[in-house]
Amino acid sequence: MKKWGMLFIAVMMVTLVLAACGQEKNNSGNTANNAGQAANQNETQAGGEQTEPAKKLVVGMSADFPPYEFHIKNDKGEDEIVGFDVEIAKEIAKDMGAELEIKDLKFDTLLNELSSGRVDLVISGLSPTPERAEQIDMSKIYYKAEQAVVTREADKDKFNTMESLEGAKIGVQQGSIQEDMAKEIPNAQLTSLGKINDIIMQLNTNRVDAAILEGPVAESFVKNVKGLVITDAKPVTEDDGYVIGIKKGNQELLDQVNTTLDRLISAGSIDQFVAEASALAEK
Repeated sequence: MKKWGMLFIAVMMVTLVLAACGQEKNNSGNTANNAGQAANQNETQAGGEQTEPAKKLVVGMSADFPPYEFHIKNDKGEDEIVGFDVEIAKEIAKDMGAELEIKDLKFDTLLNELSSGRVDLVISGLSPTPERAEQIDMSKIYYKAEQAVVTREADKDKFNTMESLEGAKIGVQQGSIQEDMAKEIPNAQLTSLGKINDIIMQLNTNRVDAAILEGPVAESFVKNVKGLVITDAKPVTEDDGYVIGIKKGNQELLDQVNTTLDRLISAGSIDQFVAEASALAEK
Protein backbone atom coordinates (compact mmCIF):
# COMPACT_ATOMS: atom_id res chain seq x y z
CA MET A 1 0.00 0.00 0.00
CA LYS A 2 2.86 2.30 0.83
CA LYS A 3 4.40 1.46 -2.57
CA TRP A 4 1.26 2.47 -4.46
CA GLY A 5 0.93 5.61 -2.37
CA MET A 6 4.42 6.71 -3.24
CA LEU A 7 3.77 6.02 -6.93
CA PHE A 8 0.56 8.08 -6.85
CA ILE A 9 2.42 11.00 -5.31
CA ALA A 10 5.12 10.81 -8.02
CA VAL A 11 2.56 10.80 -10.83
CA MET A 12 0.79 13.82 -9.34
CA MET A 13 4.05 15.73 -9.09
CA VAL A 14 4.89 15.01 -12.75
CA THR A 15 1.40 16.11 -13.81
CA LEU A 16 1.70 19.36 -11.91
CA VAL A 17 5.12 20.08 -13.46
CA LEU A 18 3.85 19.44 -16.99
CA ALA A 19 0.79 21.64 -16.44
CA ALA A 20 2.98 24.45 -15.18
CA CYS A 21 5.24 24.15 -18.23
CA GLY A 22 2.23 24.24 -20.57
CA GLN A 23 0.82 27.30 -18.88
CA GLU A 24 4.19 29.04 -19.12
CA LYS A 25 4.37 28.19 -22.83
CA ASN A 26 0.86 29.61 -23.43
CA ASN A 27 1.70 32.77 -21.55
CA SER A 28 4.88 33.14 -23.59
CA GLY A 29 2.92 32.67 -26.80
CA ASN A 30 0.28 35.19 -25.76
CA THR A 31 2.99 37.65 -24.75
CA ALA A 32 4.71 37.26 -28.12
CA ASN A 33 1.40 37.60 -29.98
CA ASN A 34 0.48 40.72 -28.04
CA ALA A 35 3.92 42.14 -28.69
CA GLY A 36 3.53 41.45 -32.40
CA GLN A 37 0.17 43.19 -32.50
CA ALA A 38 1.58 46.15 -30.65
CA ALA A 39 4.51 46.32 -33.03
CA ASN A 40 2.19 46.24 -36.04
CA GLN A 41 0.04 48.93 -34.49
CA ASN A 42 3.06 51.09 -33.74
CA GLU A 43 4.34 50.61 -37.29
CA THR A 44 0.98 51.71 -38.72
CA GLN A 45 0.89 54.74 -36.45
CA ALA A 46 4.53 55.66 -37.05
CA GLY A 47 5.03 55.41 -40.78
CA GLY A 48 2.45 53.19 -42.42
CA GLU A 49 -0.72 55.24 -42.05
CA GLN A 50 -3.63 53.64 -43.88
CA THR A 51 -4.95 55.84 -46.68
CA GLU A 52 -8.64 56.34 -47.35
CA PRO A 53 -10.02 54.99 -50.64
CA ALA A 54 -9.76 57.50 -53.49
CA LYS A 55 -12.88 59.58 -54.04
CA LYS A 56 -14.82 58.98 -57.23
CA LEU A 57 -16.94 61.53 -59.09
CA VAL A 58 -19.59 59.86 -61.26
CA VAL A 59 -20.93 62.13 -64.00
CA GLY A 60 -23.97 61.31 -66.14
CA MET A 61 -24.02 62.41 -69.80
CA SER A 62 -25.89 61.63 -73.00
CA ALA A 63 -22.86 61.22 -75.23
CA ASP A 64 -24.51 61.85 -78.61
CA PHE A 65 -24.37 65.61 -78.30
CA PRO A 66 -21.33 66.99 -80.16
CA PRO A 67 -19.47 69.16 -79.33
CA TYR A 68 -20.71 68.83 -75.73
CA GLU A 69 -20.12 65.07 -75.40
CA PHE A 70 -19.66 62.41 -78.06
CA HIS A 71 -17.82 59.20 -78.88
CA ILE A 72 -14.60 58.94 -80.89
CA LYS A 73 -11.94 56.32 -81.55
CA ASN A 74 -8.77 57.52 -79.86
CA ASP A 75 -5.19 56.96 -81.09
CA LYS A 76 -5.23 53.47 -79.60
CA GLY A 77 -8.40 52.58 -81.48
CA GLU A 78 -10.41 52.58 -78.27
CA ASP A 79 -13.82 54.15 -77.78
CA GLU A 80 -13.62 57.40 -75.81
CA ILE A 81 -16.16 60.00 -74.73
CA VAL A 82 -14.91 63.52 -75.42
CA GLY A 83 -16.33 67.04 -75.64
CA PHE A 84 -16.25 70.30 -73.76
CA ASP A 85 -18.62 69.04 -71.05
CA VAL A 86 -16.14 66.22 -70.52
CA GLU A 87 -13.32 68.73 -70.07
CA ILE A 88 -15.39 70.62 -67.50
CA ALA A 89 -16.07 67.36 -65.66
CA LYS A 90 -12.33 66.64 -65.60
CA GLU A 91 -11.63 70.05 -64.04
CA ILE A 92 -14.26 69.54 -61.34
CA ALA A 93 -12.85 66.12 -60.49
CA LYS A 94 -9.31 67.54 -60.40
CA ASP A 95 -10.33 70.31 -57.99
CA MET A 96 -11.98 67.71 -55.76
CA GLY A 97 -9.02 65.35 -55.87
CA ALA A 98 -11.36 62.68 -57.23
CA GLU A 99 -11.28 60.03 -59.92
CA LEU A 100 -13.71 60.79 -62.78
CA GLU A 101 -16.15 58.18 -64.05
CA ILE A 102 -18.49 59.01 -66.96
CA LYS A 103 -21.76 57.18 -67.47
CA ASP A 104 -23.31 57.41 -70.94
CA LEU A 105 -27.10 57.43 -70.48
CA LYS A 106 -30.22 58.41 -72.36
CA PHE A 107 -30.94 62.09 -71.83
CA ASP A 108 -34.44 61.54 -70.39
CA THR A 109 -33.05 59.21 -67.68
CA LEU A 110 -30.33 61.54 -66.40
CA LEU A 111 -32.30 63.38 -63.72
CA ASN A 112 -33.71 60.16 -62.28
CA GLU A 113 -30.19 58.73 -62.11
CA LEU A 114 -29.09 61.89 -60.30
CA SER A 115 -31.97 61.91 -57.81
CA SER A 116 -31.40 58.23 -57.03
CA GLY A 117 -27.71 58.85 -56.32
CA ARG A 118 -26.42 56.60 -59.11
CA VAL A 119 -24.59 59.62 -60.54
CA ASP A 120 -23.18 62.61 -58.66
CA LEU A 121 -23.53 65.21 -61.41
CA VAL A 122 -25.32 65.66 -64.71
CA ILE A 123 -23.36 67.62 -67.35
CA SER A 124 -25.17 67.29 -70.65
CA GLY A 125 -26.38 70.56 -72.14
CA LEU A 126 -28.90 70.83 -69.29
CA SER A 127 -31.19 73.86 -69.39
CA PRO A 128 -32.33 75.45 -66.09
CA THR A 129 -36.10 75.05 -66.39
CA PRO A 130 -38.40 75.69 -63.39
CA GLU A 131 -39.53 72.05 -63.50
CA ARG A 132 -35.97 70.82 -63.20
CA ALA A 133 -35.27 73.25 -60.38
CA GLU A 134 -37.95 71.47 -58.33
CA GLN A 135 -36.23 68.12 -58.80
CA ILE A 136 -32.51 68.97 -58.59
CA ASP A 137 -30.09 71.72 -57.61
CA MET A 138 -28.35 73.52 -60.46
CA SER A 139 -25.06 75.33 -60.89
CA LYS A 140 -24.64 78.76 -62.40
CA ILE A 141 -24.95 78.98 -66.19
CA TYR A 142 -21.64 78.03 -67.80
CA TYR A 143 -22.54 78.33 -71.49
CA LYS A 144 -25.23 79.86 -73.73
CA ALA A 145 -26.22 78.88 -77.23
CA GLU A 146 -29.04 79.50 -79.69
CA GLN A 147 -31.42 76.84 -80.98
CA ALA A 148 -31.62 75.73 -84.62
CA VAL A 149 -33.89 73.96 -87.10
CA VAL A 150 -32.27 71.29 -89.29
CA THR A 151 -33.85 69.84 -92.41
CA ARG A 152 -32.85 68.29 -95.74
CA GLU A 153 -31.27 70.57 -98.35
CA ALA A 154 -34.27 70.20 -100.64
CA ASP A 155 -36.58 71.52 -97.91
CA LYS A 156 -34.46 74.44 -96.75
CA ASP A 157 -36.79 77.09 -98.14
CA LYS A 158 -39.90 75.15 -97.19
CA PHE A 159 -39.13 75.33 -93.46
CA ASN A 160 -37.39 78.70 -93.17
CA THR A 161 -39.67 80.20 -90.47
CA MET A 162 -41.18 78.87 -87.26
CA GLU A 163 -44.64 79.40 -88.77
CA SER A 164 -43.72 77.09 -91.66
CA LEU A 165 -43.27 74.27 -89.16
CA GLU A 166 -46.97 74.30 -88.25
CA GLY A 167 -48.36 70.84 -88.92
CA ALA A 168 -44.90 69.47 -89.81
CA LYS A 169 -43.32 66.26 -88.53
CA ILE A 170 -40.60 67.35 -86.12
CA GLY A 171 -37.89 65.27 -84.50
CA VAL A 172 -36.71 66.23 -80.99
CA GLN A 173 -34.76 64.71 -78.14
CA GLN A 174 -36.99 63.27 -75.46
CA GLY A 175 -36.95 65.26 -72.22
CA SER A 176 -35.21 68.27 -73.80
CA ILE A 177 -36.24 71.92 -74.02
CA GLN A 178 -36.41 71.42 -77.78
CA GLU A 179 -39.23 68.97 -77.17
CA ASP A 180 -41.04 71.62 -75.09
CA MET A 181 -40.53 74.17 -77.87
CA ALA A 182 -41.90 71.82 -80.52
CA LYS A 183 -45.01 71.20 -78.43
CA GLU A 184 -45.84 74.90 -78.78
CA ILE A 185 -45.93 74.69 -82.60
CA PRO A 186 -49.57 74.33 -83.74
CA ASN A 187 -50.48 70.87 -85.06
CA ALA A 188 -46.86 69.74 -85.11
CA GLN A 189 -46.41 65.96 -85.10
CA LEU A 190 -43.59 65.15 -82.72
CA THR A 191 -41.20 62.23 -82.86
CA SER A 192 -39.40 62.23 -79.50
CA LEU A 193 -36.37 59.97 -79.27
CA GLY A 194 -33.68 59.39 -76.67
CA LYS A 195 -30.67 59.80 -78.97
CA ILE A 196 -29.97 62.61 -81.44
CA ASN A 197 -28.35 60.14 -83.83
CA ASP A 198 -31.76 58.46 -84.14
CA ILE A 199 -33.41 61.82 -84.84
CA ILE A 200 -30.93 62.47 -87.66
CA MET A 201 -31.67 59.02 -89.07
CA GLN A 202 -35.38 59.83 -89.01
CA LEU A 203 -34.63 63.04 -90.91
CA ASN A 204 -32.47 61.31 -93.51
CA THR A 205 -35.12 58.68 -94.18
CA ASN A 206 -37.93 61.25 -94.60
CA ARG A 207 -39.79 60.13 -91.49
CA VAL A 208 -39.64 63.64 -90.05
CA ASP A 209 -39.56 66.96 -91.92
CA ALA A 210 -37.24 68.82 -89.58
CA ALA A 211 -35.45 68.61 -86.25
CA ILE A 212 -35.02 71.23 -83.55
CA LEU A 213 -31.54 71.01 -82.02
CA GLU A 214 -29.22 73.08 -79.90
CA GLY A 215 -27.13 75.35 -82.17
CA PRO A 216 -23.60 73.88 -81.85
CA VAL A 217 -25.05 70.37 -82.02
CA ALA A 218 -26.93 71.23 -85.21
CA GLU A 219 -23.77 72.72 -86.73
CA SER A 220 -21.79 69.59 -85.92
CA PHE A 221 -24.29 67.25 -87.55
CA VAL A 222 -24.71 69.43 -90.64
CA LYS A 223 -20.93 69.42 -91.16
CA ASN A 224 -20.71 65.66 -90.79
CA VAL A 225 -23.92 64.38 -92.39
CA LYS A 226 -24.32 64.99 -96.10
CA GLY A 227 -27.57 66.53 -97.32
CA LEU A 228 -28.57 68.39 -94.15
CA VAL A 229 -28.79 72.16 -93.61
CA ILE A 230 -29.71 74.65 -90.91
CA THR A 231 -32.68 76.76 -91.97
CA ASP A 232 -33.41 80.42 -91.25
CA ALA A 233 -36.08 79.49 -88.71
CA LYS A 234 -35.15 80.81 -85.26
CA PRO A 235 -36.53 78.89 -82.27
CA VAL A 236 -36.68 81.08 -79.18
CA THR A 237 -36.56 79.98 -75.56
CA GLU A 238 -35.95 81.72 -72.26
CA ASP A 239 -33.86 78.75 -71.11
CA ASP A 240 -30.96 79.23 -73.50
CA GLY A 241 -28.19 78.70 -70.93
CA TYR A 242 -26.74 75.44 -69.65
CA VAL A 243 -26.11 74.33 -66.08
CA ILE A 244 -24.74 71.35 -64.17
CA GLY A 245 -27.22 69.27 -62.21
CA ILE A 246 -26.53 68.25 -58.60
CA LYS A 247 -28.64 66.10 -56.30
CA LYS A 248 -31.06 68.18 -54.25
CA GLY A 249 -29.57 69.35 -50.95
CA ASN A 250 -25.89 68.62 -51.67
CA GLN A 251 -24.69 72.16 -50.98
CA GLU A 252 -21.04 71.17 -50.55
CA LEU A 253 -20.85 69.67 -54.04
CA LEU A 254 -22.82 72.58 -55.53
CA ASP A 255 -20.35 75.06 -54.04
CA GLN A 256 -17.41 73.04 -55.37
CA VAL A 257 -18.90 72.95 -58.88
CA ASN A 258 -19.55 76.69 -58.90
CA THR A 259 -16.02 77.38 -57.64
CA THR A 260 -14.56 75.39 -60.54
CA LEU A 261 -16.88 77.08 -63.04
CA ASP A 262 -15.84 80.52 -61.74
CA ARG A 263 -12.22 79.60 -62.33
CA LEU A 264 -12.83 78.26 -65.83
CA ILE A 265 -15.04 81.15 -66.92
CA SER A 266 -12.67 83.84 -65.64
CA ALA A 267 -9.73 82.15 -67.40
CA GLY A 268 -11.61 81.82 -70.69
CA SER A 269 -11.12 78.04 -70.52
CA ILE A 270 -14.68 77.09 -71.47
CA ASP A 271 -14.51 78.99 -74.76
CA GLN A 272 -11.25 77.16 -75.46
CA PHE A 273 -12.87 73.81 -74.61
CA VAL A 274 -15.76 74.61 -77.00
CA ALA A 275 -13.39 75.47 -79.85
CA GLU A 276 -11.29 72.35 -79.35
CA ALA A 277 -14.32 70.05 -79.07
CA SER A 278 -15.94 71.59 -82.15
CA ALA A 279 -12.78 70.98 -84.17
CA LEU A 280 -12.60 67.40 -82.90
CA ALA A 281 -16.24 66.77 -83.81
CA GLU A 282 -15.54 67.76 -87.43
CA LYS A 283 -12.87 65.11 -87.94
